[in-house]
Amino acid sequence: MSDSSTIAVELLGKEYLVACPMESRQDLERAAKLLNERMKEIKSHGKLYGTERVAIMAALNLAHDFLNATCSSQTAQTQLTEMNRKLENALTEDQQLSLGD
Repeated sequence: MSDSSTIAVELLGKEYLVACPMESRQDLERAAKLLNERMKEIKSHGKLYGTERVAIMAALNLAHDFLNATCSSQTAQTQLTEMNRKLENALTEDQQLSLGD
């Protein structure tokens, strides 16, 4: 089993702490960079307000791209489920941190 550590990622200028195995750190950082770019792109269009709404739209767009690019729909569904779980955990942690301020 691998050791996990907490990695800080920045999305729309706000820092989020995410638990991540050390061997997956680069993947997480690349994913966060991609998500941040998509969020900035969506926000620049000015049609959505609120970080959570922008994040949801970016996640949906990325999930759509991901599913279209994957050959095996079963593998894609499994990976998408895992990505959604991680996103929900990060949002829950952020909400708890916000309530603590």
